[in-house]
Formats: sequence, structure tokens, C-alpha cells
Amino acid sequence: MTTLDGDRLVEVLAALAHPVRLRIVAQLSRGRDYVSHLAREIGVSRPLLHLHLQKLEAAGLVVGNLELSADGKAMKYFELAELDLHLTPGLVVDAAATLTPPATSAQEDS
Repeated sequence: MTTLDGDRLVEVLAALAHPVRLRIVAQLSRGRDYVSHLAREIGVSRPLLHLHLQKLEAAGLVVGNLELSADGKAMKYFELAELDLHLTPGLVVDAAATLTPPATSAQEDS
């Protein structure tokens, strides 16, 4: 992850702004893992883990791949995507300049 516009930076920071998602990223920093094992390691249910993984995947922070085990079971593996984010005041200023303007409400127009 190199340059981020404002909207992308907000998406990445929002994806990381949850304790479970931070634990997922920390666990995956040790190497790729499959959903059932990852859920046990993190201490959450598989459905809840899937919700958090979807948020991380949408933000481009993790990558999921479906693989078949030796016994023919489908297993979803996740690993960290490349992440090199250095949050500095300059980055925030540059990103803020590229944010999508907020939508105006009907009340503001009157």
C-alpha cells in the first residue's frame, strides 16, 4: 500500500479500528491461516470472524484464497496483504485534501 487518497485512508483506518480486526491482523502477521483455526486463535465464532475478515478484505488489508485439503475439504485461507502505512501529519493533510465532499442535506439547501 503506497499512496492513499483520503477516502481510502478512512477505509483502511476504519477497518483497523476494531479490537477483533487488530487481533486478526496480529495473528496473520505470523503467517497465513485458515478460518476455523483463526477463529479458535482469536476466540470468536466463525460467522463473526467472517464478518471481520470481509471488512479487512474490502479495505485491501487481507487476501483470502479457497483451497482444497488432501481429504477434499474446501478451506478458506487468509493472509495479510502488503501494508506499509506511515501515518504522519503530512499524510493526513494530503489525504484530507482528497476526501469526497460530504453530501449536503435538503435542510442545508433551504
